Amino acid sequence: MKTYYKNPSQVTGNWYVIDAKGAILGRLCTKIAHILRGKHRPEFTPFWDFGDHVIVLNADKIAITGKKAAQKVYFRHTGYPGGVKFTTLQKMLQTKPEEVIKHGVKGMLPKNRLGRKLFKKLKVYNSAEHPHAAQQPQPMNI
Repeated sequence: MKTYYKNPSQVTGNWYVIDAKGAILGRLCTKIAHILRGKHRPEFTPFWDFGDHVIVLNADKIAITGKKAAQKVYFRHTGYPGGVKFTTLQKMLQTKPEEVIKHGVKGMLPKNRLGRKLFKKLKVYNSAEHPHAAQQPQPMNI
C-alpha cells in the first residue's frame, strides 16, 4: 500500500484572525505555529506548505507570567566587533510588541526554506484593526 500525499495546489489556504488580548505569550505562539505549519489539517505533510495565514491583533496586550518581563533577554548582534545588544522583554513590549510574538513563532517553525516561507504568512498588529478585510479572515479563539 502506498502513502497518498496531496499536492499543495489541491489545498486552499484560509485566513484566521486571533485576538492576543490577555493571551499568554508562549501558548499563543504555539497555537500560531501549529496553524502556520498546517498541522491542524488532516492532509498535513511535513515537507509541503499546507498552512494557513494568521493575523494577530492587540499584540501589545499579551500576558506575561512570572518574572519574565524583567529576566527574559533578547540578544542581537550588529555585525561589528563588540556589537552585542541585549534587550529585556519589558523594554521590547514597550517599543516593539509585535516583534515579541514574531520572535516566539519564528523559533517554533522549521529552520529552512519552508520555515521562511511559512513565516511570511504571519501578520501581527498592535491595534484591533488590520488591512486584510478583503481576504475574509475567520475569527479563531485561543
